[in-house]
Amino acid sequence: MRFGLFGTGPWAHLAHAPALAAHPEAEFVGVWGRNAGKAAELAGEYGVRACTDQDELLAEVDAVAIALPPDVQAPLALRAARQGKHLLLDKPIAFTNEQAAEIVAAVTERNLASVVFFTRRLFPQIAEFVADAAATGGWTEARVDHLGSIFTEDNPFGASAWRKQSGGLWDVGPHALALVLPVLGAVTEVAGLAGPRDMTHLLLRHASGTISNLTLSVDAPAAAEREDAQFAGEAGVRPVPDAPWSPTEALGRAIDQLIAAAAGGPPVELDVRFGAEVTAVLVAAQEAITSGRTVSIDSAR
Repeated sequence: MRFGLFGTGPWAHLAHAPALAAHPEAEFVGVWGRNAGKAAELAGEYGVRACTDQDELLAEVDAVAIALPPDVQAPLALRAARQGKHLLLDKPIAFTNEQAAEIVAAVTERNLASVVFFTRRLFPQIAEFVADAAATGGWTEARVDHLGSIFTEDNPFGASAWRKQSGGLWDVGPHALALVLPVLGAVTEVAGLAGPRDMTHLLLRHASGTISNLTLSVDAPAAAEREDAQFAGEAGVRPVPDAPWSPTEALGRAIDQLIAAAAGGPPVELDVRFGAEVTAVLVAAQEAITSGRTVSIDSAR
């Protein structure tokens, strides 16, 4: 499968480019970026083309791998899907339900494959845990703490304008939702509060009646950084296991899933439909925090 990489930021360097270059069933064709110089530099590292026009690269590929901010990614993903390209997207897939729905419709109409890069869910240990927890059932609660401190000199994501503006809700919130949604089911109601240092607290009611509690931040004090998640219920208390941090390997598994689905293989769990479900929860959470009230989510969305 011929891939074009759109984006030149940290994820493009740390995960997308090396994973595409190493994958035995992927042909890394070229790079497009908003900064032509950075695109040329990244393309040069891997001996591929640097394109100054999106359509120039789209015309040469079967699939796109996008490592761009959500508001840039969404229209590009829609454009690519309407041209019949399979999608490997970053999370969140969009900032609005309308944009997410357009991407889902374009993928569905053209029977395209799609994968959203929920990094941790692509680690085998965590994927197996989530599948087992969903099969076990009987959960009465879940808790996810995902707090980072990215605005430091040594963190490549600290210069990200969209992360500064949108915070942990939109950056690490998708990772938390990718854990709880498959186990507890769709979210029907969201309540939320935001405190200092981007401390975002969400209470989610799932269709099963279970409540999950998410604490999110990308600007936590360094001493308060943590990633911790657990489910509790009839089977006891089960923590989500740790997994070695290897985003390149995770993206390689995403490429595996995309290629297999495009060839008629099993459907991808973390596809754009799931990505749209995550966006719907984030939009509702943002409204809940801003308005100070509990927000319902239309289950028919």
